[in-house]
Parts: sequence; C-alpha cells; structure tokens
Amino acid sequence: MAQAASKTCEICMSAPGSQYCLDCEQYYCENCKLLHKRQKSSTYHQFLHASGLIPEGKSRCGQHKEEFTLMCNTCNVPVCTSCVAGKHNGHKFSKMVDAIAQLRGENETLIHDKTNEANQNIAKIEDNLKSFENDVESVIKAITDQGNMIKSMVDKSVAQMIALVKEQSKKEKDKLTKSLSAAKSTLVAGQNLDKRRRDLDKTRPDENMVQQMKKMKDDINKLRIDSLPQFPKISFQSKAVTENDIIHLLGSYTIR
Repeated sequence: MAQAASKTCEICMSAPGSQYCLDCEQYYCENCKLLHKRQKSSTYHQFLHASGLIPEGKSRCGQHKEEFTLMCNTCNVPVCTSCVAGKHNGHKFSKMVDAIAQLRGENETLIHDKTNEANQNIAKIEDNLKSFENDVESVIKAITDQGNMIKSMVDKSVAQMIALVKEQSKKEKDKLTKSLSAAKSTLVAGQNLDKRRRDLDKTRPDENMVQQMKKMKDDINKLRIDSLPQFPKISFQSKAVTENDIIHLLGSYTIR
C-alpha cells in the first residue's frame, strides 16, 4: 500500500503526525493520541498508523473535488456533501463509515456462516466415514467367520466375496473422501477470505475500500457448500449351509 505524505500533528502542531484518527479525520502525534484516548468522548476512537493510509486525493469527488464522506443509498455510490444538493438531491444517504461498518459486519457474518457450515459438514463426513469403515470391517469379519465354519470347501468363495466387498466399499469411501476434500477446500477458501477481510480492515476507509469489500462479498457468496452425500451402509445376511450350494453358502451383503 502506498504511504501517505509526512504530516504534522494537527493538535500540538509540532511533533510528527504519525497516528490518524478515523473518527476525527485528523493526524495526531503519539502524545496527543494518548491524551485524545483519555477523554471520555473519544475513548473508543479508532487510529491507524499514518504510514498505512492511502494518499489523499484518491477518494475525492471528480466533480466537486471534495472528499467522499457519504454513501448514496439510492444510487449505491459514494458522494461528497456537494453531491447531496446536486444530482443526488432527494436521495437517501448514510455515512461512509457506517456503510463500511455494515459491509464489514455482513462479510464477517457470511464468512463465519460458511466456515461453520463447512466445519459441521467435515465433522459429519469424518464421523460417518469412520463408522462406515468399522461396518466394513465387521462385515469382513462376519464373512470370514462364515467361511471358517465351512472350512476348505469355501475358502475360494470367501476370498472372492471379501475382495468384492473391499472393492465396492472402496468406491463408496472414495466418494466420501472426495466430499471431505471439497468441504476442506471450502473451509480453506473461507479462512483465506477471512484473512483478506482482516487485512482490509487495516486500510483507510474510502471508495477503494468499499469496492474491495463489495468484491469480497461477491467472493464469499461464490463459496459453494455442497450438500452432504448419501452415506453408505453395509450389512451381511448369512444363509443356511447346504452341501449342494457351495457358491451361496457365504450369504450376501448390501451397500446403500
């Protein structure tokens, strides 16, 4: 970010104005800033270091050469005080700082909602993936136990069925793993947007900041939270043992 030109404290008029009060729109030296913060009426005023300010002149009305201090809610554009009596006469207005505060709050809420939903989806997918893996192991054990009961006659059939269970269950696990990866990617994207939001909060509130926050809001809305997949289930049903039906002795399983 470009740095602002060197300023002198507008209070004592002697020391360097290294601090900028966003509420008063004045430069303060360190000592005057401390005195300003001690006053009850300005205790909660926000300061930015002057080196982090956008140079003056980049947030001024092109027609009136005045600084943008208002937002025209009718036209959704920043305006100066002279614009109020001009082509924006009769429109509804709000303070620039209020519009920025509203956008900041909306962006923060959107990010938190997205990341919270992503976290919830991740937890559900991980829990169901673990449960499904346990169910798969239980079915494999049941198939193995059934195979041990009929000894060597069905060793080949046992191996074939277990291989089929593992193959099909892997496909289902791969689907869940893919959904898990997508949910984690959404979470990372939300966290990156949150970092952008916090970095943007450190910049000077002006037209450029408004545009960046609007762009960020669009990016947040583009975050896609996929619906949860249909979680698979697996079970095993044994069948009565007959010597003449070796191929069907092991029973069957289902994944839904």
